[in-house]
Amino acid sequence: MQIWVNGALRDADAAQVSVLDHGLTVGDGVFETVKATAGSTFALTRHLDRLTRSARGLGLPDPDLDEVRRACAAVLAANPVALGRLRITYTGGLSPLGSDRGDAGPTLVVALGESARRPDTTAVITVPWTRNEHSAVAGLKTTSYAENVVALARAHAAGASEALFANTAGQLCEGTGSNVFVVVDGRLHTPPLASGCLGGITRALAIEWTGAHETVLPLDVLESAEEIFLTSTLRDVQAVHRVDGRQLSTAPGPVTTKAMRIFDERAGSDLDP
Repeated sequence: MQIWVNGALRDADAAQVSVLDHGLTVGDGVFETVKATAGSTFALTRHLDRLTRSARGLGLPDPDLDEVRRACAAVLAANPVALGRLRITYTGGLSPLGSDRGDAGPTLVVALGESARRPDTTAVITVPWTRNEHSAVAGLKTTSYAENVVALARAHAAGASEALFANTAGQLCEGTGSNVFVVVDGRLHTPPLASGCLGGITRALAIEWTGAHETVLPLDVLESAEEIFLTSTLRDVQAVHRVDGRQLSTAPGPVTTKAMRIFDERAGSDLDP
């Protein structure tokens, strides 16, 4: 395995950043996960646009997107896989201990891990912790993922693959690494960005391609929704067959099935929509 670190490909055992990197010490970094299929990326331009927005939100310099593209191409060429998770990490770089950022410049790491296609349906749980829609980092894809690690571990302990959060107002928000869509009275809805959810790339494409409505939703909509599905880079569109103790026996339902078909067709015809 070869990994891009600050301007060059390196073998995995030699791919190193400083233990004083601000991404490690205080989580001062942003990242993107891009789906790679047989050496080709999907929606890379959208991912790089979001990487830049997240970096600006943290006050980091804009990433050199030409370098990021070169890094992605080099890593994909060096590590051929049928389906992979291409991870772009961009941090505050070498810095003093504490929250102050140093002046050594940012760190860029691009790595690839092999992946497998997700099942068409999955189980999820809700968790008692909330997303803060008023946070300084709301809507940014930062490397500060400890809250997600805790919530996802609870989901796995309950036999589920994802945990869903409400925000501080008790509204449905998002999963640890996914966005959520629900069908109510035959109409497809997803929480708006104002809920504090991440503006997922797959979410945005699903809204564009299916006509889903951005709607403020209470968390308890999960108790009555006719259908529920998740979207993310590696899930694409994935139906939910269980929420906590509630079974959705017909999953994937007709609206979800149509969304899955539309996404597969549109994504297959344009790798950088």
